Amino acid sequence: MTGGAKKVHWNSIHFVTSAQNKEQYPKLNASSGKPLVEVAFVGRSNVGKSSLINDVFEVKNLAKTSATPGKTQLINFFQIDDALAVIDLPGYGYAKVPFELKKAWGKNIQDYLERSSELSLIFHLLDIRHMPTNDDLAFFEWATFHKKKTTIIFTKVDKLKPNEKVQNAKKILSVLSNNDIEWLYYSTKTHEGQKEVRAILSKVINGTY
Repeated sequence: MTGGAKKVHWNSIHFVTSAQNKEQYPKLNASSGKPLVEVAFVGRSNVGKSSLINDVFEVKNLAKTSATPGKTQLINFFQIDDALAVIDLPGYGYAKVPFELKKAWGKNIQDYLERSSELSLIFHLLDIRHMPTNDDLAFFEWATFHKKKTTIIFTKVDKLKPNEKVQNAKKILSVLSNNDIEWLYYSTKTHEGQKEVRAILSKVINGTY
C-alpha cells in the first residue's frame, strides 16, 4: 500500500471527449507537443468508478454517475493540468446489458488498452464487499498477461467494519493470479484512499511509479 502524501492541487481539470471506437480517440498532448501520460480507471459497472473519479479530483460530476449501472457505454477522456490524461473506461459485467453490447464494450476496452503506448497505470476497482466475478478475474488476468501495471482499489470500504474490511481484502487478493499486487482501500464517503491515489498520480506524472 502507498503511504500518506501531501495535498495535490489540480489547477486545471476538464472533460476532453467521449469515444465509441479507436477512430474517435483524441490525441492528448501537453503544450510542449509531447503526448500526455495516461492513467485508466476500470471496473464493474456498479463498482462506484465515476464517484471515485469525482472524489479524487474534487470536481462534482466530472465523471457522470448514474443510478442505472451499465449506462455509460463510451470511453471518456479527461485532461489534468498539462501533465496527465485520465481515461474512464466503460463499466463491464452488468447482467441486464444485452450480450452483443457486452461484447462491444469489451472490444472497446481492449482496443484502447492495447493501442495506448502512453498508458502508465490501470486502476482496477473491486467492490470489497464481494469476491471478484469472472469478469473481474478475466480482466485482471488479461492485464497481468500483457504486463500492464495495475493497482487494485477496493471500493465502498465504509460499508464494512474494520475487521471485515481486512478479512475481505485478504480473501480477494488470495484469488488474484499475481503475488505482487499494489492495492489500497477507498471510500468516497469518508475519502479514505484519496491522498493515496493522488500520491500515485503525482508519481505517475513524475515517472517514479
